[in-house]
Amino acid sequence: MDNYSILGVSRSASDAEIKSAYKRKVVEWHPDRNKSPEAPEMIKKINKAFEVLSDPQKKSIYDQVGHDAYDKRGYGSASGGSQGYPGAGYSTGPGGFNVDFDFGGASGVEDIFESFFGGGRRGRSRPRRQVYQMNLTFEEAIKGVTKETVIEGKSREIKIPAGVDTNMQIRFTDFDVVVQVRPHAFFKREGQDIFYEKQIPFVTAVLGGSVNIPLVEGSIDLKVAPGTPTGKMVRLTGKGIPFPNQNRWGDFYVTYKVHVPTRVSSKAKKLLEELSTELA
Repeated sequence: MDNYSILGVSRSASDAEIKSAYKRKVVEWHPDRNKSPEAPEMIKKINKAFEVLSDPQKKSIYDQVGHDAYDKRGYGSASGGSQGYPGAGYSTGPGGFNVDFDFGGASGVEDIFESFFGGGRRGRSRPRRQVYQMNLTFEEAIKGVTKETVIEGKSREIKIPAGVDTNMQIRFTDFDVVVQVRPHAFFKREGQDIFYEKQIPFVTAVLGGSVNIPLVEGSIDLKVAPGTPTGKMVRLTGKGIPFPNQNRWGDFYVTYKVHVPTRVSSKAKKLLEELSTELA
């Protein structure tokens, strides 16, 4: 079975379809629900398939060389490990979906790391790695941060790359770190995209104008077209969150919410009635 067959999708499947199929397969084959003896092995295959097909670069290589050649030529081995952070690998479930399953000593995430950052079990029993949780602010997760912490009595410097998300697991030489990110006051994150609601005055929505939008860094002035309805969304390409160790960014989405005043003066009411007559 190739990776597409394992997830049950066609080769033309979109990222959303691959993500949805992955979730369905995980639920179907999770050993807590599926008591088939093949379940643990299938979960490993499902995780590996998703790790390849959800990454544009790995998917492109896979589509070119095929399933057997991909494994034989060693794509995803130690030579393809994380760039800029030696000894560390990264894995995350889609949209914060946790893929760290416990199979009595072998986890899905751990198998992904062993497949894509060197080695594999191949019959060898390895001790369970220690996993530590690190809490980050929204800004630390987006921009990256270096933190000093004490692990097993030793002072360790932990480098967190820009763009990590909740439940992302980072592998270091002799331990793993699972990231938990605190939510932002007004930015909503979905993967590497940011969603922001901007309230605009009624007059601006009707006549047009401009509004200032805060970004991850700095701000930007956006033009509001006359007649803008509430719920209109504007996409700012590449203004979202960076992908860890990649030279690409998610997008920033602004949704306009038109503020309709609950109280108006008699003069304003008269003007609105005149406007309503003209627009009728």
